[in-house]
Amino acid sequence: EVEILKQLGLAGDAYLIDVGCGSGRLANPLSQYLKGAYLGIDIVPELVEYARRLVARPDWRFEVAEGLSIPEADGAADMVCFFSVFTHLLHEQSFVYLQEAARVLRPGGLIVFSYLDFAVASHWAVFEATIAGLDGSSHPLNMFMSKDAIHAWADHLALAIEAIHDGDTNWVTLSAPVVLETGAVMEGHGTLGQSVCALRKTTRASS
Repeated sequence: EVEILKQLGLAGDAYLIDVGCGSGRLANPLSQYLKGAYLGIDIVPELVEYARRLVARPDWRFEVAEGLSIPEADGAADMVCFFSVFTHLLHEQSFVYLQEAARVLRPGGLIVFSYLDFAVASHWAVFEATIAGLDGSSHPLNMFMSKDAIHAWADHLALAIEAIHDGDTNWVTLSAPVVLETGAVMEGHGTLGQSVCALRKTTRASS
């Protein structure tokens, strides 16, 4: 996840907001690279407190999320990321979170999120497992997304699609902003598993 954010342009002095920070899975290794500001939010207070202790960066913020809001002022952040967040939310909830991310981003800022895609062969096993869980056994919500939905959401939110990388093919090095429909395996780092999308905030107001 750190390498993905760096390849997508996260500078060492940037301000990153990590939605669904959990126990610090991203924040802990990221703390060795990111010297700028960081805000990690999650719905589980115990995980937020654990992440705060683990990372031990007094200049970084860790807060418990309230609803689908991001506790930050308009236009403050350079990048907002959602790893394994939209995979467990209703589409309407994910859209509201994207609205919030666009609000807190500066013009030109980037939203990065991972997702499950019906069209990606390796993701189908997750779909089958979710079906198996319909018999009443305990199973988390696994929400899938399509590229058509991403294009529609981006249009309604005045976000430009920077890149879309599938979850089971090679990550392509980005030399310039370009829409790529394949690749989410960082060379030398293995596969993320989920697909990754990067959306750029444009200057026109979102709807």
